Amino acid sequence: MSIYNLKKTALVLVDPFNDFLSEGGKLYPVTKETVEGIGLVQNLKNLIAAARQHNIQIIYAPHHHTTAGDYLNWKFRSPSHEGSKNTTLFEKGSWGAEFHPELQPQPNDLIAQNHWTGSGFANTDLDFLLRMHDIEHIVLAGMRANTCIDSTARYGVELGYHVTLIKDGIAAFNWKEIEVTVETNFPAYGHALFSTEAFINEIQS
Repeated sequence: MSIYNLKKTALVLVDPFNDFLSEGGKLYPVTKETVEGIGLVQNLKNLIAAARQHNIQIIYAPHHHTTAGDYLNWKFRSPSHEGSKNTTLFEKGSWGAEFHPELQPQPNDLIAQNHWTGSGFANTDLDFLLRMHDIEHIVLAGMRANTCIDSTARYGVELGYHVTLIKDGIAAFNWKEIEVTVETNFPAYGHALFSTEAFINEIQS
């Protein structure tokens, strides 16, 4: 018997943007090795298909769509923003800020307000949407392992959710970032760690 009550479970897809996941994306030169090596897009497609089959709520948690100067007046910019100060990532109105073509939302999916830094919860309506749909278990996948995924997972635990991480449903700038997230960070606070295949088997049991 599955540990999940599927009516109270949501698959949360964090930042599945072209800039991260598609050839020609602004960050793809640094994400390509792990995205392709882990088979991220196919794994996300499999997760989405299984979620739809079992009527699991799907929620997208997208990053802010940037315009020039968005972070200029921030007192304390995060290192990730400092590192990209000469590049407008997920630029408003751009192809790079669109969801990957094979990971598009469907009418019954939800899209949370865009987050500005790491956590999909901070200063957004993600928690509100989850609670309005009586969600208790969140299953996280997407980008980037050691920033938005880790931050969203930690915040979810703090808010009282049961948090699952899909270990081959995430990618990053290098393999070390994934390793630290999966082997060190998440096991210290998270509730369940599955591969895509194992999670799908779990919800079918």
